Amino acid sequence: MNPTTPIHRAPDSPAARQALALAGVFQAASLVDELARTGQVDTRAWETLIEATVDTNPASFEAIYGGHPNNLRRGLDTLEALVGRKQANPVVLRYGFSLLMLMNKLRTNNAMMDSLGQQLTRIQGQAEHFGSTHENVVASLGEAYQETISTFKTRIVVQGDPSLLQSRMMPERVRACLMAGIRFGLLWHQQGGRRWKLVFQRKALRRALDSLS
Repeated sequence: MNPTTPIHRAPDSPAARQALALAGVFQAASLVDELARTGQVDTRAWETLIEATVDTNPASFEAIYGGHPNNLRRGLDTLEALVGRKQANPVVLRYGFSLLMLMNKLRTNNAMMDSLGQQLTRIQGQAEHFGSTHENVVASLGEAYQETISTFKTRIVVQGDPSLLQSRMMPERVRACLMAGIRFGLLWHQQGGRRWKLVFQRKALRRALDSLS
């Protein structure tokens, strides 16, 4: 990610902050789908997710996603589909809502939250040494997901090209993406995001997306 990207101050509106956090969830869902089908991934979108996940103590809300809403453009575009403005990819939406469900399970499991926090602190040290998107860091994120979130009875079944999904580092990259989705899901909840609001407050989400476009 370009270190000279200017910091755009995050909006004060709770709905806009919720939209940005939710965009991170659906950006992760979109990249999981892309990885599973093509083996490739949008670099800017990927780096934004991974850096947000390994930075356990961001300086500000906007620092989480690299200081510019366009770093979450992939996720914001997916939200446009969620509110009915664009064609929705049902697989991506399913992954996104599944991530929110898993986030809620994690949020109420204090022991798992503590364990995951310790693992992410260790991984942040790795990232400082190797760089955020180094394969050692990605592998550690994937392992952390496997040891925590993957132990829930409810799991995300990823659809795609079986040969790609079994290729080197692909399981780790997919799980790292899913971990990023959980990270943004927790952020969304911290900002006041709730599932029922997605049903009953779509106009507020539309207005928030307009303010971020």
